[in-house]
Amino acid sequence: MEIWINPACSKCRGALKLLDEEGASYTVRRYLEDVPTEDEIREVLTRLGLEPWDITRTQEAEAKELGVKEWARDAGSREKWIRALAEHPRLIQRPIITAEDGTAVVARTDETVRDALSR
Repeated sequence: MEIWINPACSKCRGALKLLDEEGASYTVRRYLEDVPTEDEIREVLTRLGLEPWDITRTQEAEAKELGVKEWARDAGSREKWIRALAEHPRLIQRPIITAEDGTAVVARTDETVRDALSR
């Protein structure tokens, strides 16, 4: 199991605390320092069953500068979104946990962290 985190994020710290309390074995990826490639983002999106706009933090200053709220959310624009997430990793929703069964979750609640642990 791997968890993508921003250490400054309270949701990330909460997810790590719960993983530790449950005795989970996991690897931490500080995705602002170890930035995911476009291929890694595509893989995580497949595992999540989501589109890139579903995991984009559109309220971030960088998102506003890029104007992502106005971008089309369709198959033709998918690669533009993925490229933006790779170039601006702060826009990636967090934390993301890749589960043992090949799926992934955006673990913003204790319930979703427990869900990832049960997979």
